[in-house]
Amino acid sequence: MPDLLQNILIILLAVIMTLDVQGIAVMTGFPAIIGLFAGLIMGDMQTAMVIAGTFQLMNLGVAGLGGSSVPDYGLATIIGTFVAVRAGVGTGTALAVGLPVGMLAIQLDVLVKMVNTAFAMKAKAAANAGHFKKMNLWLCVGPMCFALKQIIPTTIMVFFGTDAVELILKVIPKWMTEGLNIAGGMLPVVGVALLLHYMPAKKYLTFLVAGFVFSAYLNLPVLAIGLLGFSAAYFIFNVEMNKAATVTSGTINTQVEGDDYDE
Repeated sequence: MPDLLQNILIILLAVIMTLDVQGIAVMTGFPAIIGLFAGLIMGDMQTAMVIAGTFQLMNLGVAGLGGSSVPDYGLATIIGTFVAVRAGVGTGTALAVGLPVGMLAIQLDVLVKMVNTAFAMKAKAAANAGHFKKMNLWLCVGPMCFALKQIIPTTIMVFFGTDAVELILKVIPKWMTEGLNIAGGMLPVVGVALLLHYMPAKKYLTFLVAGFVFSAYLNLPVLAIGLLGFSAAYFIFNVEMNKAATVTSGTINTQVEGDDYDE
């Protein structure tokens, strides 16, 4: 794919991601999903998913609730993938470039929300006056501002990539890039630990041990272990459903027999 077309598609991906989050939320802005599309555009799915997986683990437990602003790890995934593939740098460097962009998005997000407050007031005034077409127009301006928030940093990185990357890498201290490399290796463990914290791990400890044995000692691929896990989950689901049906049936029979006995 020509570089210019890749540049345009990467920018469009950043815009579509933001509009999607503000609307129907198909891609949801999750790095794991965004990385899939970024990998397809850049032609290197493996690199894209490694970067996306790392940012996805950073994203665990982070949510912009109540209008709060959080790092844009979806945008960081797009920039990181673009830099890694286009400049041919390692994933550690790509993370070191993508993460500051995601952090920069916090400041831009706050600015956009402040500006959109004025647009929301104009839309409210138009609604109160019965000018609903004008109201809809003002309501469409808000998402466009969020899209602009993505267009600016993405365009800078895409069209001034080499110079921008070199400038960012000069600003970022060496200890930070090395720390990100170390963190990139540790984050999968942290992510799994966070997931286990919210899962009934004690109840299904047997299956966790079995999965570890399959992976560590039998060297089964992740897909094979996932299929075994799906089989176990489906079996447990059927067993629990049968138990629930039996209990419900027993309760109905008891009530019926009780009614006959009372008569």
